[in-house]
Amino acid sequence: MNNIDKLKELESSIQYRFRDFGLLEMAMRHSSYANEHHMERLACNERLEFLGDAVLEVVSSEFLYNTYPRLPEGEMTKKRASLVCEPALAYCAREINLGSYLLLGKGEEATGGRYRDSIVSDAMEATIGAIFLDGGFDEAKRFVLSYVLNDAEHKQLFHDSKTILQEMIQGETDQDIIYQIVKEEGPDHDKNFCAQVSVGDYALGTGSGRTKKAAEQQAAYNAILNCKNMSR
Repeated sequence: MNNIDKLKELESSIQYRFRDFGLLEMAMRHSSYANEHHMERLACNERLEFLGDAVLEVVSSEFLYNTYPRLPEGEMTKKRASLVCEPALAYCAREINLGSYLLLGKGEEATGGRYRDSIVSDAMEATIGAIFLDGGFDEAKRFVLSYVLNDAEHKQLFHDSKTILQEMIQGETDQDIIYQIVKEEGPDHDKNFCAQVSVGDYALGTGSGRTKKAAEQQAAYNAILNCKNMSR
């Protein structure tokens, strides 16, 4: 499948058809690809990422303002930060398999760039920017609500899981929460880690991820679910 066919597949996935298909191509074009193909410096997705970040801030702020009418400004700021931070956007990008559509240089491809949080989260913002330029604010807002702010409570729980677990455990015991990497698989450029979170000798949950931090976050999330199930 060539690049155009793959990107048309992406259009179908996100339910938006570009009038200017070049904007979608640019949104997927990482700087490593542009450099490798001797394209001009501004041909990569960085400017679209800048624009998409601004659109995302407006849409997420309006969403939180309307969804939580009694939440003060400081709490809304914290919620917004958890929903649109790099790991959160990378999580959203993986839900639509955005990494598989990226145009990367060979070096970035070889070192696992297609799965790196920083790269896929930037591509998510660039996609928002591309849709905004192509279809206007309403279309960009629809995309954000559908693919970033959908199931917001679940996503906030996932991305704040280590903090939430800490607060839950502190109320029950004085013992420390311990995170351990119990398994590593794959070559250096494409590692997968398995983490376990425990209190004392009791394992609360396990999780996996492409970084140790992501694995620990997943373990904490699963531990929260396990604790909630046990308390029912």
